[in-house]
Amino acid sequence: MARIVGIAGSTRLASYNGALVQAAAQLAPPGTTVEIATIAGIPLYDADVEKEHGVPAIVTGLKDTIAAAAGLLLVTPEYNASVPGVLKNAIDWLSRPPKDIPRVFGDKPVALLGATPGVGGTRLAQAAWLPVLRALGARLWSGRQLYVAGAADVFGPDGAIVDEKVRRLLAEFIAGFAQFAGEPG
Repeated sequence: MARIVGIAGSTRLASYNGALVQAAAQLAPPGTTVEIATIAGIPLYDADVEKEHGVPAIVTGLKDTIAAAAGLLLVTPEYNASVPGVLKNAIDWLSRPPKDIPRVFGDKPVALLGATPGVGGTRLAQAAWLPVLRALGARLWSGRQLYVAGAADVFGPDGAIVDEKVRRLLAEFIAGFAQFAGEPG
């Protein structure tokens, strides 16, 4: 069974991206599980803190979870036409110390998707992630793209997807990524 770790790039309780990663987990094809991990509680990166106290336990646990998974699904909001700071901060911590980068990200299948209330989807945020993930040595999946725009109309009050087209596209997306994550690098 393939295990994918899904991370929403927002810590807001009613986050559209949190709802999107939940939906991806529910729509995963047979034989695939999407384990949802959180970045909540990860402190701001500070090299002095790292030097004095080491990598925080919350980060070490997440690094181990990602390293053991077949793939990583990053569900990113778009803030000011770029990546959300809270998710970038988490990735910065996950790359510490640098000798752990190959274990956590090296040749790791990674897919990007995201939701936003705006009309442009998360195209700019997803594009901004590409050089970061390449620098970390991740194996980026480009088989499908999914930019959920107008998220207020896509999700119901309970966070469930109410737009059938988006549900179908997400099911196709997660099935394609699951297949990619299961292939040897």
